[in-house]
Amino acid sequence: MNRVEVLRNYIDKTIQKMKYREDQRCAYVHLYGVSHFCALIALKRNQDAELATIAGMLHDFYTYKMMDAENHAQEGALLAKETLDLLNITNEEETKLICEAILHHSNKKGKHTDFTEVLVDADTLQFYLYNIAYPPHSKSRTKRVKKLMKEFGIDWGVR
Repeated sequence: MNRVEVLRNYIDKTIQKMKYREDQRCAYVHLYGVSHFCALIALKRNQDAELATIAGMLHDFYTYKMMDAENHAQEGALLAKETLDLLNITNEEETKLICEAILHHSNKKGKHTDFTEVLVDADTLQFYLYNIAYPPHSKSRTKRVKKLMKEFGIDWGVR
């Protein structure tokens, strides 16, 4: 069983049921983008890339499934646990790790566990790279983008 593909198939079915094409596009771009950056950052930082990919796919699933961003980190962690339990693709420890990361992913100012930092940074990076013409919209996001560019050896310059 390929756990990532099981989850992607489940999420894709939900996205395909969304009423508007633009909402579908946003969901695909953001969830897949963050999951890809999670894998990259996890590999760079010696974290579990498969679990990070799963966390990236689920981190804003609540927002897109319910079309509601209010309390999305807290609600998203609950939906992630429900989804992982339903699909039976993670054990209890893995589910807890993923849900904790999702619970804290919106806090861009704080310092978190190494695994949670992967998701926080991937979410920040996807948001920034979606349209590089726009600067990050907060000091905490700008600080994270600068740190990530340095970590990956990219001369980001002053933005």
